[in-house]
Amino acid sequence: MKTIKEIVKEKYSEIALQPKSKNEKSCCGVGSSCCGVDYTIFSENYENLNGYNSEADLGLGCGLPTEFAKIKKGDTVVDLGSGAGNDCFVARAFTGEEGEVIGIDMTEAMISKARENVEKLGFKNVKFRLGDIENMPITANKADVVVSNCVLNLVPNKEKAFSEIYRILKNGGHFSISDVVLEGNLPEQLAKDAEMYAGCVSGAIQKSEYLKIIENSGFKNITIQKQKPIVLPDEILLQYLSESQLQEYKDANIGIFSITVYAEKHGCNCNEEC
Repeated sequence: MKTIKEIVKEKYSEIALQPKSKNEKSCCGVGSSCCGVDYTIFSENYENLNGYNSEADLGLGCGLPTEFAKIKKGDTVVDLGSGAGNDCFVARAFTGEEGEVIGIDMTEAMISKARENVEKLGFKNVKFRLGDIENMPITANKADVVVSNCVLNLVPNKEKAFSEIYRILKNGGHFSISDVVLEGNLPEQLAKDAEMYAGCVSGAIQKSEYLKIIENSGFKNITIQKQKPIVLPDEILLQYLSESQLQEYKDANIGIFSITVYAEKHGCNCNEEC
C-alpha cells in the first residue's frame, strides 16, 4: 500500500507536466483519474502581484501568502512546497536583487520545472532545492521569512513541519502560510480517501488544532490574516456520500476554510540581553 507521501509525490509529479488549464479541473490536478474537485474553488488570482510569472503558476494554491508576508528588501525568504516557482518569483519582487529566495519541494519534476523557469528569467538569487518539509535541507536561523501555499496540509507530521520552520527562521523572523483547515469532522469516506488527501481536503485538520500546533512550536503573535470558506459542490461530494449522507454533512455545518496565518519567532538579537 502506498504511503500518503508517495501518493502526493506521484500526483504532483503528474501536475508538473500539465498546463494550468488542466490542473485547475481537479483537486489534485490530474484530471478524471482524480477526485474531480475543481481547484478554482481553492485558488486565488496572482496576476496583479509584482513578480508574477504565468509559466510558474500551476493554479494549485489556496491563498496569497506572499502578498501578506511583510517581505522587505534584502530578506532571505524560504518557500515550502515551491512547485514551479510562483511564490518564489513574487517574493523576489519584494526582496530585490539584495535578497535571496529558496524554494523547497519534494517532487523532482517540480524542481526541474522551477529551475527551467528561473533560468528563463535570469534570476541569480532564486534557488530551488529538492527536500522534505519535515527535514529541510536548510541551516538553522537562515530565513527572515517563510511562506507556503496550500502545502502543509499535505504533510503527515505537521508538528515536525512547524518545528522545522521554527528552526530555519532567524530570531525575530516570521512566516505567512496559506492552508486548508476544518471546523467539524469530515465524513469518514472523505477523511480516509487518498485522492482527496492529495487534493488538500482530507489532509486538513481542525483549525483549533492547527493553531495549537503553531503555538506549541514556540511561535508568538499568531494572527489569521485572511479566511475564506471553501464549498465543495454536491456533485463532488456525491462521489463519496449517499444522498442521505450528503444531507447529514450539510446539516452538520462542517466548515472547510482556506486561512492565511502569520506568526513570529521571538528571540534576542545581537543588541539585546537574553
